[in-house]
Amino acid sequence: MKAVIVGATGAVGRDLLDLLLRDKRYDEVHTFTRREVRAEDPAHKLRSYVVDFEKPEGWQDLVKGDVIFSALGTSRKQAGSTAAQRHVDYDYQMMFARFAKKYGIAHMVLVSSVGADPSSRFFYLRLKGEVERDMEALGFFALTIIEPPSLIRKHAKRFMETVSVKGIQVLNAIGLVKNMAPISTEVVASCMANVGAEEKQGVQRITGQEIRSFA
Repeated sequence: MKAVIVGATGAVGRDLLDLLLRDKRYDEVHTFTRREVRAEDPAHKLRSYVVDFEKPEGWQDLVKGDVIFSALGTSRKQAGSTAAQRHVDYDYQMMFARFAKKYGIAHMVLVSSVGADPSSRFFYLRLKGEVERDMEALGFFALTIIEPPSLIRKHAKRFMETVSVKGIQVLNAIGLVKNMAPISTEVVASCMANVGAEEKQGVQRITGQEIRSFA
């Protein structure tokens, strides 16, 4: 199989890239990033494209393969504003999805979030819900939406992210909010790799702790 990864420099995307480069089910792995990707590639599967997301006319026809994985996303703090965050999380993801559909990729695997809802009063969940809704409207032959709760990242740098994950882990340890137990980025990436290699049709959502059973 030939896989395309969008967001390969993010926490989930990096783990996914490492997995796919070792996974015998995937013959080629193509990444589209704004900065160089570094990864161990003993089988020489990787085709890394450093591109300008604002000028797709020079590279959009390279978005071809059997499955596309989108783990693209940022935070409001990193982006600088909610408008800039939306540009990355919505505009860029939808752009790649449209190119994938145009050039014949049958299966889209999207990382979203538990609670994603286009009607939510919370900006982040509303944004994720809008992406899900509009991705579904593109009509991929297969669309798999993965909705993890809080993520355990290998190198979490944001103080509040670390605190919130630790807090949920404490509540989970005493039997509360089990469905919201944090999941490591490696488990999410493993789930993506496995569902991406399967023959699927239609829309499937894998939510919360269900992710573990696909990893």
